[in-house]
Amino acid sequence: MLARMTTTLFDSPLARPLLRRLSLVLLRLTGWRVEGELSALAPRCVVIAAPHTSNWDFPYTLLGAFALGMHIRWLGKSALFRPPFGPLMRWLGGIAVRRDRSTNLVASSIDALKAAPGPLQLVLAPEGTRAHTTQWKTGFHHIARGAGLPIQLSYLDWGQRRLGLGPLVEPTADVDGDIARIRAFYAPFRGRNADQFDRGG
Repeated sequence: MLARMTTTLFDSPLARPLLRRLSLVLLRLTGWRVEGELSALAPRCVVIAAPHTSNWDFPYTLLGAFALGMHIRWLGKSALFRPPFGPLMRWLGGIAVRRDRSTNLVASSIDALKAAPGPLQLVLAPEGTRAHTTQWKTGFHHIARGAGLPIQLSYLDWGQRRLGLGPLVEPTADVDGDIARIRAFYAPFRGRNADQFDRGG
């Protein structure tokens, strides 16, 4: 089950410019560079977040989203939204997922995306776990195609300390072919725990 989407810090017209500047400064001070920009063709899209191998990916993803002027939402297990941190997680774009009721997660995500107003980028980790896996989950593809949205490729490359946005991908009926092409884009990148990111097809 997917909780409803609420207003977040990314939607604040007063805070966004300040947070963008602050994020760029923090990233520069920690040795990271920001690459790319959100396409004018993708004010609403599904964003792939990869490689995902560490809890440290989360704060850098938030900094990158602020730096790139994005309006992100992300899915998290319901335990993350328990008191006292629940309001903060929602303010940071989190949407609680009840995994024991997640059989219709794709359908409810499609409905939520269609119903939500304004710019919105739903961030999903296709690996589905920080642990090593050789298979990517296909939910992000089905959500994007069902909602009629492009897939924005984003990356956290710990090897070269760069984060950013790559190309847009229009999902097709050839799910396996699309995912193979997307995974090829991520082959050069390294996760924080490099041995946990599989570059295979």
